[in-house]
Amino acid sequence: MLDTATLSETQEVLQDSFDYTVFAWSKQKGISPIAVKYAKGVYLYDYDDKRYIDFSSGLMNVNIGHGNQRITEAVVRQMQEVSYVTPYCVTKVRGELGKKLAEICPGDLNKAFFTLCGATSNEAAIKLARLYTGRHKILSRYQSYHGATYGTLSVGGDPRKLTDDSQQAPNFVHIDIPYKYRWNHDEASMLTDSVEHLERVIAYEGPGNIAAIMLEGESGTSGCLQYPVGYLAAVREICDKHGILIIMDEVMSGFGRTGKWFGFENHGIVPDMVTMAKGITSGYIPFGCLMVTDKIASRYDDTVLATGMTYAAHPVGCAAALETLKVYEDENLIENTVEMGRYMDEQAAILMQKHPSIGDFRNTGLLGCFELVKNRKTKEPMAPFNARPEEMAVMSKVAAKIKELGMYTFVRWSYVFVAPPLCVTKAQIDEGLAIISEALKIADEYVVE
Repeated sequence: MLDTATLSETQEVLQDSFDYTVFAWSKQKGISPIAVKYAKGVYLYDYDDKRYIDFSSGLMNVNIGHGNQRITEAVVRQMQEVSYVTPYCVTKVRGELGKKLAEICPGDLNKAFFTLCGATSNEAAIKLARLYTGRHKILSRYQSYHGATYGTLSVGGDPRKLTDDSQQAPNFVHIDIPYKYRWNHDEASMLTDSVEHLERVIAYEGPGNIAAIMLEGESGTSGCLQYPVGYLAAVREICDKHGILIIMDEVMSGFGRTGKWFGFENHGIVPDMVTMAKGITSGYIPFGCLMVTDKIASRYDDTVLATGMTYAAHPVGCAAALETLKVYEDENLIENTVEMGRYMDEQAAILMQKHPSIGDFRNTGLLGCFELVKNRKTKEPMAPFNARPEEMAVMSKVAAKIKELGMYTFVRWSYVFVAPPLCVTKAQIDEGLAIISEALKIADEYVVE
């Protein structure tokens, strides 16, 4: 630990965090985080007043943008009344939020169980699916992420779980869903093969053993891997046939991120459960929700629902969420997402013509990423799936350049993500893509024709 007496304010802020806190998903030495002093709209500002455009909305959660004082005021009002009651009490805001969520959810998804975050929402969904069906297995996608608790890490297919492989929770079964860029046949065969694969796995595992399938509304940090057209509709049909529940994880893709309230709405289905967090409060307060159908909820009218948590339906979280939902509507953020998403697609296409390192760009609304390759014909990625540090050399240079030029965004393996706050403007998209374009000159040098 260093003597902080001679350090600058920025250095002191960083040093205190290095000395007294632990960083998630990171080695603890050699990292270089931004010391954020304040944030506004789509921008972060450090202690030296350097501005960074936030092109991934934090972790794809600050959907309404930074520093919206409506949320601050709503939280303060609630705290002036009551900051906490047990889940066995109710507050006005609890019922108002549940009612609002029932209004924006399709079908009979009318019952809200409030949680603390995405992982606790998904844990609750897994538990409830098993309790409701009396079955034990949960299906999910290999390339997916659902949280970092033992249960959610196990149900996900993200390779970060491999470190804890021997400690994974049991009865999670994974399926593979190809994506168009790396499928070597026509799109129709991709759908057929994906559906047949799912049907085989269900047969192998025994449909009477499977409680639910958990899928992301739209793929996020695995690389924005879009579903084959018609896939989720086929999943709905198969699940109905076998009495299997569908859990849609909308933690990242929910609340306008894909141009709809929820990502699954782009596919014309209604699931049995929807898990939420991130955009429900835009990250201003940790909060989550599991939304279930009336049919599932009614099972527990006269039977104890065997799950809960101390901070369920926390009044302050409810207040932040309710006001955030009003902001989406009042500021037309979902409509803006559709418009800005189209503009992002147009400008990304121009960048693809300029940079041979861009193999593919995938985007739904404002949830997208560039996939970088060393060769467009072979599609060899600039960094492989689950790349080791030494295999990230080129991408690390790209990421460092992005930061140097004044951008914060998520860079992972061969992916550079573009998911700015939903209040973003065309000028800000131009600003962000110009920074990415400059950084991609580094990757272009490693392209082999």
